[in-house]
Formats: sequence, structure tokens, C-alpha cells
Amino acid sequence: MTTAAIILAAGRGIRAGAGTPKQWRRLAGMRVADWSIKRFRASARISRIILVLSPQDSAHWAEYSARPGLHVVAGGASRADSVRRGLAALPDGIDRVLIHDGARPCLSEGLIARVIDALDHHPAAAPALPVTDALWQGRTGEVAGTIDRSGLFAAQTPQGFHLAAIRSAHAAYAARPGEAADDVEVARAAGLPVAIVEGEADNLKITMPGDLARADRILTEGAAGAGMDIRVGNGFDIHRFGDGDHVMLCGVSVPHERTLTGHSDADVGIHALCDAIYGALGQGDIGRHFPPSDPQWKGAASDRFLAHAVRTAHEAGYAIGNVDVTLVCETPKIAPHAETMQEALARIMGVEAARVSVKGTTAERLGFVGRGEGIAALASALLVRS
Repeated sequence: MTTAAIILAAGRGIRAGAGTPKQWRRLAGMRVADWSIKRFRASARISRIILVLSPQDSAHWAEYSARPGLHVVAGGASRADSVRRGLAALPDGIDRVLIHDGARPCLSEGLIARVIDALDHHPAAAPALPVTDALWQGRTGEVAGTIDRSGLFAAQTPQGFHLAAIRSAHAAYAARPGEAADDVEVARAAGLPVAIVEGEADNLKITMPGDLARADRILTEGAAGAGMDIRVGNGFDIHRFGDGDHVMLCGVSVPHERTLTGHSDADVGIHALCDAIYGALGQGDIGRHFPPSDPQWKGAASDRFLAHAVRTAHEAGYAIGNVDVTLVCETPKIAPHAETMQEALARIMGVEAARVSVKGTTAERLGFVGRGEGIAALASALLVRS
């Protein structure tokens, strides 16, 4: 059974205060929506992620569209419209889907797993917390009555469904007047039984201005309390020059009177970086994953190797903290191309460019590299448990 996730980030969040929509506000070092995305990317049980964005947030489209494994679709006029568009974007082969509010950044991998596990026995499942506080009715600032809290639950996301069932339920609900509170209401209107799984008190939805401060504490203290799991890896690679008119370095074609030779496109910078990531994971080097003896990799673009290395890190539960690549050569000059290389690596890895460093140095005319016979690269990668 394959499971996809739809993350809704198309709302304007006006109750959270004026200014930037809440999903784009900074929270414990990242934007709110990035925390939600990170949680789903860290789950090896999620095979595809659909991010629903508002057409008004065009500045974010290119960034997210370039991230491996992340697919962006335009949201609609309402939450239900956005969900339907996300459901329509899922390809054949997906059996189940989790629908999550992007403004709930504090969910855990355990919560995602509980919802998925419940779908093994139910057509729909959603997390919730029993209401424990007394409930009042109010009128003009005074208590006007009480409500029995027995059997009441506070709903959360992600809400999970068998894909065919929730697609059908949404199609039927679209003909009804009014808006559904969430996808569970849509499912129940279609007669689907919805199992309740244990929610999390920290899985709050950012709605009011004070919620940002609370979420920041949860994410910051949670990382500190758990003890950050950090991995560091180093990589080194070297390729000799051959006949040609350009070199591939860190995903960028640089004009040159020679080319680098190798089984693939011989991108020495990416190869060293892949080794650093695999090394941090304790998974050997690039040759273990893409053997040069395998003809399918002959002439292959090395961005495929780097995308695989990053995906492997995500599947193991790690996010890219930062990477640093040093290219060692007499020619070509690296400085004029370093920023373009930085942006190319960031795009391939699906991270902010600020997490990537590319720089060049010479070998002071010493040795293989100093004689202009090839290019060497050194790389470091820091991975953080997500």
C-alpha cells in the first residue's frame, strides 16, 4: 500500500495577525510550512507529497517546485477546493492519503505512523484529543451555561483516508451548500466510518498570534530535550582531464578547453558531496550505490546521484544541515561560477542556498592537480535528525 500526503498551505491566516501569511512566518529557525513538509519528508512511509499553495504566493512556487519529491499545485477559493485539487494531482498507484494543515508544524513522525497504521483496518482515521476542560457558553462576556464534555474530542490533522473513498466523498460534498469544517466531516457525510487515533497536545494549529510563540517553544525545547542527533560526513574525489570543451562542476557546465573523464559526467564536486552524505549515514560511497561497472550510469548526469543521496538521508530520518564543497584546480577559475554552483546544488538537494557553500582553491602548482592534469574536490555534509 502506498501513501501520499497533501499539505495545505494556501490560506491567508488573517487571525494570526496582519502581515505575512502564517505559513511563511519564521518559527524555530524555519518557516511554519517547512516544518510540516520536513515531518512528512522524514517518513519513509510517505511516497509522494503534494503541497497546495495560493496563486498569490508565486514567490514560493519555484523554490518548492525544485525540491525533489515535492509537487506543487494551486489552491482553490476554499479549503475544500484546495483539497480536491490536491487529490486530483495524485497519480495512479497511490492507495491512501494523509491530508494535513500546513499550519500544524509540531506533529511527530509517530503521529503520522499511527494514522497510517489505522488505515490498515479502517477507510478513514484522524487524530484527536479528548476535551478535558470544562466547556462554557458565553454571552456578553459572562458565562451563560455549560456543555457536557463527555464524548467530545478536539480534532487534529493529518487526517487519513483510502484515496478512492475520499475522492468520491469530496466529489459528492461539492454539490452541497456550505463549507465542511474538515475532511472528516466530508467523509462522514458520505457514510465513511472514521477511526479516532491518539492525537498530540503539541500538535497545535497556529491560528492566533500567541500560537507562534507556543509552537516555537515546542520545537526548540523538543530538539534540545531529545538531544540533537547530528551526523557529519566527508567526501573526496578526483578526475583527470580529457579532450572536450567544458567541465561539469557542482551541477554547472563551465566552458573549458578540456573536460573531466569518468563513467558518468565526472562532476567531481557532486561526487565528493555524495560521498560526504553517504558517509554521514554510514552507507559507504557513491560507488556502492551507483557502481561504475553498471552500464546504465555511463554518461549519467550526476544530479541524479545527489538527489538519491539526499533522498536516502530523508528516508533515514535526517535533514541536510549544511554542506561545504571545495574544488581544487588551477583552471578553470571557480570564483566566477561559485554562486551559480551554490544555487544548483541547493536546487538539487531541495534546501535553501544559505545551507550550501562552494569555493575554489589551487594546488600551488604542486602534484597532479598543480600540473593541470585534473580537478579534485573535498566535501563535508552535516545531517540533523528531523
